[in-house]
Amino acid sequence: MSGAKGGASGGGAGSSGHEGGRSLKVRVKTGARRSMSSKLWLERQLNDPYVAAARREGWRSRAVYKFIELDERFNLLKPGQKIVDLGAAPGGWSQYAAKKVQSDVSKGKVVGIDLLDIEPIAGVQFTVMDFLAEDAPERLKAMLGGEADGVMSDMAANTTGHKKTDHLRIVHLAEIAIEFACEVLAPGGFFVAKVFQGGAEGELLTTLKRDFTTVRHVKPKASRADSAELYVLATGYRRSRPEKAESE
Repeated sequence: MSGAKGGASGGGAGSSGHEGGRSLKVRVKTGARRSMSSKLWLERQLNDPYVAAARREGWRSRAVYKFIELDERFNLLKPGQKIVDLGAAPGGWSQYAAKKVQSDVSKGKVVGIDLLDIEPIAGVQFTVMDFLAEDAPERLKAMLGGEADGVMSDMAANTTGHKKTDHLRIVHLAEIAIEFACEVLAPGGFFVAKVFQGGAEGELLTTLKRDFTTVRHVKPKASRADSAELYVLATGYRRSRPEKAESE
């Protein structure tokens, strides 16, 4: 795992899929038990350099390279930080965060939240939790031993195939993730979440600009070129909201 960080921009993930001038693209036949859509998905997986790099370098998924690029560009993760991963399955982002904050050697802390069980990773505390539950923020802070330095989310809502509907769903998911983040983040913390291009995220950006000093849209190289996927990155949390009153 020592060379994994460099893999984001190194030869494995960045290779063109050609050697000696010949294309090595794998073609998959459509069999009696394989639909055209599953054939195309499998073909894309087999020819994806990030999938190959993730397998070679021991990461849980290709999606880790998206966050590696964000971290390397914006210096998000530092030793000793407390990090929350929303919708953490299968665990690639948590796995990378554990290495960077050094929670695998008892320095920082990484908590991954999901509705699904996740196979253990050194330095990560996974928990089955609905982050929308009323007591979720306090439970999370108790697990961290304090407020978070960063909240990251690679969650995506189930798609319908209707672009406008799917866009609205993922923007809504990002909005409720922001609400959660603002309840658990320490001042100066960061928030990163997946969104889609589509023009309906104006309110989301307004909310982020109220609560964070800097807000950016970023499309990492590991995001597929034909995807409308973007990431919104907000840094410098400034806790502009009043604290919730203690229940009597």
